[in-house]
Amino acid sequence: MSAPVVKSAERAFAILEYFDQKRRPLSLKNITDHFKYPASSASGLLKSLVHNGYLSYDRYSRSYMPTSRLSTLGNWVPSDLCNPAMMMLMGHLHEMTQETVVLGTQSDLYAQYMHVIPSSLPLRVHMKPGTLRPLASSGIGLAILSARSDEDIDLIVRRLNVDLQPDEQLKFSSVLAEVEQVRREGFAFSRNKICAGVGLIAILLPPSVNGPLMALGIGGPVWRLEEHAETLLKTMQEGVAALAA
Repeated sequence: MSAPVVKSAERAFAILEYFDQKRRPLSLKNITDHFKYPASSASGLLKSLVHNGYLSYDRYSRSYMPTSRLSTLGNWVPSDLCNPAMMMLMGHLHEMTQETVVLGTQSDLYAQYMHVIPSSLPLRVHMKPGTLRPLASSGIGLAILSARSDEDIDLIVRRLNVDLQPDEQLKFSSVLAEVEQVRREGFAFSRNKICAGVGLIAILLPPSVNGPLMALGIGGPVWRLEEHAETLLKTMQEGVAALAA
């Protein structure tokens, strides 16, 4: 992906996500040790976040902590993305399969992982919340495209090709064939698309009023997904059916 990124904005959000991972106060040294940012630029970012009310600073412990302002920012977002029932379903799927469970939605030309529960198995793949994958070449993306019209898919493929080298460009006919297979079978199974040896089985979730299209996926080594594909798919389908009931 060649989308332009403002480095300071990217770093600010990375810091906020790191607080979400650690769930405790963090010092400037904690931040610089983890991200390898220069101390001067990290200090400037932290001070800016404090100034704008997203972090508080304790001068005695010299540590930073997110404020309640962060927790209110997404209150207006459709609740489907953080629905307690959805979180329970993801937890159930993880408990039943021990594989990585992913909830994703569309972000322009990309599928974005919104929630991820990592696998508890020794051999697992690393998937991070916020990760973007091209819609036309990812399991979550293909599941979402199955609900789009052929005309929309054609436009998405042409827009994706703008940033790709000639030998990397996608063929609409090939993408459409994959999407039609998802429509027929009711699920997407991507193999080795993003990383060799890694796959993901995904199903489209029932649409909700005013909510974004979402897909639920189980990811892991391709060989393991293929070995247990029938059981994994059945577990997901039963869970989604219970969620919609």
